[in-house]
Amino acid sequence: MASPAKKRKQPQGNEERRKRRSGGTLALDDLKALGHQLLSSRAHINNLPVLLSFLSPSSPVALALESLISIQSFFVPLFPEIPSSLSVPNKRSEAPTDDGEEKDVELVFKDWLRERFGEFLNGLIEITVSEQSVDALRDVALDAIMDFVKLGKDGRFHSAIYHRFLHRIVRATSAVDPLLDLLGPKYFKYIDVRYFTYTSMDKIIKSFESKIGKATLHSDEDSSKLSSMEFPVRIMYNILSRCPPSEAEKEQSYEMWSQLGISSKVGKLSSNDPVSDAEPENSRKVDTDVSSSSHITKKIKLKFAKAWISFLKLPLPVDVYKEVLASIHQTIIPYLANPSILCDFLTRSYDIGGVVSVMALNGLFILMTQHGLEYPKFYEKLYALLTPAIFMAKHRAGFFQLLDTCLKSSYLPAYLAATFAKKLSRLALAVPPSGALIIIAVIHNLLRRHPAINFLVHQPIGDENDRGTSVEDNRSGEDARESDNGNINLSAKLGTDPFNIQECDPAKSNAMRSSLWEIETLRHHYTPAVSRFVASLENDLTVRAKTSEVTVADFSSGSYATVFREEVRRRIKQVPIAFYKVIPSSLFDNSEFPGWTFGNQQNDKQELNARQNEVTV
Repeated sequence: MASPAKKRKQPQGNEERRKRRSGGTLALDDLKALGHQLLSSRAHINNLPVLLSFLSPSSPVALALESLISIQSFFVPLFPEIPSSLSVPNKRSEAPTDDGEEKDVELVFKDWLRERFGEFLNGLIEITVSEQSVDALRDVALDAIMDFVKLGKDGRFHSAIYHRFLHRIVRATSAVDPLLDLLGPKYFKYIDVRYFTYTSMDKIIKSFESKIGKATLHSDEDSSKLSSMEFPVRIMYNILSRCPPSEAEKEQSYEMWSQLGISSKVGKLSSNDPVSDAEPENSRKVDTDVSSSSHITKKIKLKFAKAWISFLKLPLPVDVYKEVLASIHQTIIPYLANPSILCDFLTRSYDIGGVVSVMALNGLFILMTQHGLEYPKFYEKLYALLTPAIFMAKHRAGFFQLLDTCLKSSYLPAYLAATFAKKLSRLALAVPPSGALIIIAVIHNLLRRHPAINFLVHQPIGDENDRGTSVEDNRSGEDARESDNGNINLSAKLGTDPFNIQECDPAKSNAMRSSLWEIETLRHHYTPAVSRFVASLENDLTVRAKTSEVTVADFSSGSYATVFREEVRRRIKQVPIAFYKVIPSSLFDNSEFPGWTFGNQQNDKQELNARQNEVTV
């Protein structure tokens, strides 16, 4: 039999290929006939390149689908025979025997077949990634790729094809959300698919990380190279976030996609293999094991941790950075064998300040309370986050619930509780009504939990010096030296608040010598909901046995809209009535402010224009 390499050079094949590309009325019938011939006899092997020419996103859907099905049916039975690497002798014997010549022809045919399979795999991947592909064609192409992944040697997971597939997805230049919407629900439920997803993503991310490290050596190209990394980083995050971790307590039996799933053998693939050309290494070890569910869980947790830690080392775009911080306490920390490995990432994020620190607070708090992380300046950073802007932030609900939890400990020093209560009360003068409701709830809980600061509710003038002295005498060691910085002899002037809201150190803010006079002003707030809330909590501090703490979560999601809706729904029994004999023309009477004149500016302008008209006439 003549070699396929010689047959490909014949003009007849090129003429047929041009004819098929021209797209006549019988193109679909011709493709069906070519596919039937290819499956029936090896003599029609040259039909394979013709069918491959139609396997692209730009081809008509019917033609691409017919070519895909025919080529897949051709390669499935031959797939075990296609070598991953081919050792062709460099020198042939001068007088080869018939057996040697026949073996040489067979090697050339397998090499040619291997190249055509690489082209077929490239076509399938391009169809799945391209935006031009319709959903039906993309779905069939994805199933074909995963079928070949399943048909590895001896039923083993073909990680090289899967790695190449993921590598091309990350390198995509357009959105791949439709593909991930198919891949996630359909295949990420299999434990071996998730395992090799984490393994491949770890290698892909590290290859990107090495390129970033090299890019930083050339300062002129840093910005352009780092900006070009944003789109791949977003795709990496979408893949990792859609791949669910494994839970041993919920998964009693693991469902595998391949026959052996995660086997214990080690396979190596040469760099010359077309299905592994995207590998960053020349050879790759495919770790596989296991029989027991606990062992599987341990291995996948290890791969899960490696993939995420590698990803968090990349320069993340701001939106991705915020999404990771917002969900890290739910999607990453519970599934890590050692969550403390995230301490550097979370503390670095917490030190940034602003919204990023607010979003990092949840994960950092879990590491501190459940995993023994020590962060000495935690409350100082938390105190610095209390700004008017936080009451309008997107994640304010979770922040204020966590703030209330952080201030719940009975071991919290009195000066620290007083400082937080005082700063919150000062902010109540500048925040929206929904923020004032949150502040009242948090301060109420602080006063209930820490009776030592109840004097802040009403501290007569002249007692703040005695209060500061007694508190410092009762406190021990470092707290006594830090609190109020020893400034006991402050002048008690009428209308002067010793509290310094600009001070970053809570121990030096002089909150213990102040009072919560701001809360008293909220009794006359322009929003009825705020004034009612202050009045309703007036007796809670005196009758503690019959009252309980306020649930901050009930107020933390408030806004102008929620406050307005609540007021509209209220049933009002008494309505205030205002009666004027003469409609007032100004807010204040002129007699109240000698030397000043108050009036309607619009009426004044009209009178001025009338006078000017009279003068001109």
